[in-house]
Amino acid sequence: MSMCDVLAAADISKAVGAFAAPDSFNHKKFFELLGLKSKSPDVMKQVFQKLDQDNSGFIEEEELCLILKGFAAEGRTLTAKETKDLLNAGDKDGDGKIGVEEFVNLVVQS
Repeated sequence: MSMCDVLAAADISKAVGAFAAPDSFNHKKFFELLGLKSKSPDVMKQVFQKLDQDNSGFIEEEELCLILKGFAAEGRTLTAKETKDLLNAGDKDGDGKIGVEEFVNLVVQS
């Protein structure tokens, strides 16, 4: 499954392109540009599964830094600060990773 199977390619390109510069990533704006917030929880879960590269049921820090690449090959790797900020925004139970429900909440609250 490709991200283009669940989200519009133009929205993905626009969202990834908006954060091409280091230290520019803003998850709220990113999810807004993707149009993900207006999608169903099932679609959000499909996106989560694609970002969960090791199929652990969680998006760990190593996967979070690659979030832009998870949407488009030309996406950049997040900086350490951006990755930490994203993890802190999504990890509500403090286990150091983002589960599927935490991800859906992160998107919805964006």
